[in-house]
Amino acid sequence: MKTRDIKTIDVNAMEWFDKINGNSYFAANIVINYGMKNEVHLKLPFQYGYGDHYRHMTYNKIRKELNCFKKYDKNTSYWRAYENEGIIHRHSIRENCLKRELKNI
Repeated sequence: MKTRDIKTIDVNAMEWFDKINGNSYFAANIVINYGMKNEVHLKLPFQYGYGDHYRHMTYNKIRKELNCFKKYDKNTSYWRAYENEGIIHRHSIRENCLKRELKNI
């Protein structure tokens, strides 16, 4: 998929906080071009991170899996690339999930 073919990016993430060790983890479902003929689904597996880290990892996953955003170097932020390309991006995260919920994504 080429960068110009991406119109929307929807990310639904879930976060779990490990109270014993004091670490946060997340997993996410990514939908590119929701409701369009060229709709693509990607998954971010269970991994360490907190705050907006899932947004950065989403961008990296899209770059790698779809081989797009080539004109941007690895230091370009996700929001800069999305804004430059006119991509609508919607992110949501559900906190206080169970570890097993994240593992099932």
